[in-house]
Amino acid sequence: MNRTRLAQSLTAAAAVCCLTSILAAPTGASPPSFDTPPGANNWGCNPTPAHPYPVVLVHGTSANAAVNWIVLSPMLAHAGYCVFAFNYGETEHSRGVFYGLDDIATSAHTMAEFVDTVLAATGAAEVDVVGHSQGGMMPHYYIKRLGGAAKVHTLVGLAPSNHGTTTDLQTRTHEILRPLGLEEELSGLAVGPAFSQQQAGSPFQTALFADGDTAPGLRYAVITTRHDQIMTPYTNSYLRGADVTNILIQDQCPDDPVGHSGLFADNPTLQNVLNILGPGEPDFQPTCTDYGPGPILDQATR
Repeated sequence: MNRTRLAQSLTAAAAVCCLTSILAAPTGASPPSFDTPPGANNWGCNPTPAHPYPVVLVHGTSANAAVNWIVLSPMLAHAGYCVFAFNYGETEHSRGVFYGLDDIATSAHTMAEFVDTVLAATGAAEVDVVGHSQGGMMPHYYIKRLGGAAKVHTLVGLAPSNHGTTTDLQTRTHEILRPLGLEEELSGLAVGPAFSQQQAGSPFQTALFADGDTAPGLRYAVITTRHDQIMTPYTNSYLRGADVTNILIQDQCPDDPVGHSGLFADNPTLQNVLNILGPGEPDFQPTCTDYGPGPILDQATR
């Protein structure tokens, strides 16, 4: 099965598999690049006084930058931000489509190099970071263990795997792949160390947060959904510490059906991200009449 066909076959399953989703390549198209989403990685972009911090987008487990940020990246670029995204955690099982599988500490080193490149290119002193799932948790290692606290202004996590999940990620992966006839071909996909490191109570999780959830001087925000079936319980995503905002999307939009994977394309969620990165409005309330494609991406879980 070639790379394009692989991406097409996994569209429905990968929307929930291994903490996030990938999208299909167009029928008959050449194998797509999964490195850069629309609007990102304009290395000539100059931050403005209105948006002084470049935004670095960090994808989730078994995802890639281009698909995970296909909605938010152009939205931020249109709003005037300098936007950057990268792939991390490549293993022999990545197959040019799936990333975020490798040891999380190793992935954090990849992030450190990328952030340094962004800061050098833009002349900015700090970046804002938005991450989905593992992409919202892995930056804590960069911030707390690799000197990233001096280079990050705000960290926003969308259903981040902070404090781990009680869902067996490997079992869930195979449950999704088996009906599609892809389990044998992709049997190696769920063996990356990032899966076990994201389980609740894992040695990695225990060590990462042993000295507290946050680092001084940063702003933190976490956005979760009550319908999360991957990051369980969803409250494990929440952080405790100074300058932390924890948001349950159903507190704002009670009827929003979005789950874990679709959160990165859920309109109320993305409105929150724009508000957090922008000037901030204490009474901000997202529009709850159009949820966008996010809930559709979660249908395979039900």
